[in-house]
Formats: sequence, structure tokens, C-alpha cells
Amino acid sequence: MGFDYQHYLDELERVKQQLAKANILQNPAKLKALSQRHSELQEIVNYIHQIRKTKNEIRDNQELIAQDDLKDQELINLAEQELDQLQVKLKKFKKRFELLTIPRDPLDERDVILEIRAGAGGDEAGLFACELFRMYSRYAEKNNMQVTIINSSQSGIGSIKEMIAQIQGANAYGNLKYESGVHRVQRIPETEKSGRVHTSTATVAVLPKAEETDIEIKPEQVKVDTFRSSGPGGQSVNTTDSAIRLTHLPTGLVVTCQDEKSQHKNKAKAFSVLRSRLLEARRAREQAKIDNLRSSQIGTGDRSEKIRTYNYPQDRITDHRIKYSWNGIEDILQGGLDKIIKQLKQFDQGLKLKKIKDNHEASK
Repeated sequence: MGFDYQHYLDELERVKQQLAKANILQNPAKLKALSQRHSELQEIVNYIHQIRKTKNEIRDNQELIAQDDLKDQELINLAEQELDQLQVKLKKFKKRFELLTIPRDPLDERDVILEIRAGAGGDEAGLFACELFRMYSRYAEKNNMQVTIINSSQSGIGSIKEMIAQIQGANAYGNLKYESGVHRVQRIPETEKSGRVHTSTATVAVLPKAEETDIEIKPEQVKVDTFRSSGPGGQSVNTTDSAIRLTHLPTGLVVTCQDEKSQHKNKAKAFSVLRSRLLEARRAREQAKIDNLRSSQIGTGDRSEKIRTYNYPQDRITDHRIKYSWNGIEDILQGGLDKIIKQLKQFDQGLKLKKIKDNHEASK
């Protein structure tokens, strides 16, 4: 694959020139974007230099070995041994360079709006939804992320109908975006006397948290209702109408928030969720216009897609998108998601690299 190394060298020089301009300090947003791109390009260029240096060393060793008048067998053996090591090193440098040149999702650094809803399976689905929320909460805790509940609807002890939360932390969306879809659990419920395995589902949606500048919501587009917060069984939690229900009239989207005692805070959280849902809907429309987009993704948003099965009798979790399984359900449900996320990222990177290579070959 023939990458255009000079393209990255030229771009780095242009970014350096822009950063050197005196008026750049007056535009913090542009300064931040340029600084981030400078850091990315500098790492890419460092690998370009390493690749070129290693190629030169390989050529020197090949020329040394090919010399007809060279009688020193020990020197030839050393050159051949070094040549093998250089070939391995070059392969690693090229692989790292390729990964660095994959276009990054600009939303990867965003915080996350996480929505979990019980699906088919009655009480078992509600228990499973609660376990999934606990899994993501513990994963977030292990990775120094903060979880804030926006809205919750319980259906019993340890069981939920719906849970909406915000997860704040470095690369939150970039790490969790592959979790969107239908999660399925297969196990024997404690109340099942015959020992029959039941199948239940829960739906997970992972949305990048939208900024106010991303989506404009006009006041006349939203119907705002207030009501009293309620807990399990419908009992009143607050004595004031602090809960908020937003209805986005153009789309029919409804967002409810009642976990704060302050109506103002509930309203702010509800608008944050609404804005994030509208941003995700807009991104889906834009992506649908791009040919073969789905061939370069592993399903990062379709709520109807069955993505994973948690099989308790076999102590196995299977991700159907990449056809890969892991053992140790309990460890993973305690927040041990890193190995799954790593595998999903690698698979996604492989698809994107293939697409880049195919496009490069097609353009020849």
C-alpha cells in the first residue's frame, strides 16, 4: 500500500505556520483544534522518519550481503540476523503508521448519554437491564469516569424499566460507542423451578453528549410539562412539581427527567438528553447518505441490532458482530469490559484500513 508520506509532512508544516500566527490566541477553539492536529501529525511524521530510516538500514544490509567479494561469513551472518530484525521492526512501524492515519471520529472525546431499557422477558429483562447499568457504572469507575443518573424508572427491587445517565471522562464516547444495540441474556431465573433457560433482552443506546452549539432547539418547538416525581409503585417522592417532561414537537421525541429535586436542574438535564438524541438522529441521516458506510462500521447505533448474548449456562459472552466470545460473565459484568472494547476497536480499525486500501487501489 503506497501511502503519500509527503502529504503528512506538508500538512504538519502548514499547521505549524498557522500556530505561529499572532492572532491565533484570539481564537481559542481554532487554537485547540490546531494544537490537537499538530500533536496527531507529529506522531505520524515521527513514524514516517522511523519507516524511512529502517528502510535505509534494510537496504544497507541487503547490499552488504550481496557483495560478491565479501568473504567474512561471520559478518554476513550478523547482517542477515539484523536484516530479519529490521524487517520485523519495519512491519510494526508501518502498522502503527496505518492506524494513526485512520480518520478519527471527532466525537470520540465527548461525554456519553447512556440509555438502557428493559426489553422482552418480563421481570428478568428488568433485572438484566439493571445488571447492564451496574456493569457500565463499574467500568466507568475503573476508568476514572463519572456517572450521573438523569432519569430512572424502576420496576421492582434490583429491576429497572429505563435508566438514563451521563458518563463523563476521557474518550468516553470513543470507548463505549460500540455498546449500542440489543443485549440478550440466557439463564435460569431464580424463580424457575423446572430449570428451564429463559431468554431476555435489554436495549442500550450510547449517544455522544451534544453541545448547545451542535443543535439549535427553538422554544416554540418544545412542549414543557411539569409533574411530581414518583418512585417505585408510583408513590410520591417530592411534594412539588419538580419533574420535567419535554416533547419535541417536530419529531415527537419525549424526554422525562425527575431525579433532581430542582425543577431547573431536571429541565437542564432533559434538554441535554433531547439535544443528544437530535444530534444522533442527524448523524444517522448524514451517514445513511454515504455509500457503503455500514461496511466500514460494526454497528454503532442501531438500537434494533442484536449485538451480544450473555449465556450463563456456558459462562460465555458472544459478540455477534465480530463473531468472538469471552468466558467469565461475572468478571465482565463487574466492569471488566476492557477486553471486549479492545477487540471491537481492533476489528473496526481493520475494516476502516481495508476501506482506505480499497479506495487507494481504486484511485490508481
